[in-house]
Amino acid sequence: MPETPEKAASFETALEQLEKIVKELENGDLPLEKSLELFEKGMELSENCRQQLSAAESRVEILLKKQGKVEAVPFELEDGEATSR
Repeated sequence: MPETPEKAASFETALEQLEKIVKELENGDLPLEKSLELFEKGMELSENCRQQLSAAESRVEILLKKQGKVEAVPFELEDGEATSR
């Protein structure tokens, strides 16, 4: 299956496209078929963003040197809660 432009888009580009789609859908004056088409594209962009965020979260690890060993520590959210995997 060929990669769609949405999947190749950077996070920022995908998020920008998603925001435009949301605004169009919120406007409410689109035909049903166009609304469904935009909704489907929005869902693809949303999943793309989620996957990119998940990959970034996995890469963001703090390395600690402990007794001569390098140990990966999960990234902690602002509220002090560690991410779950």
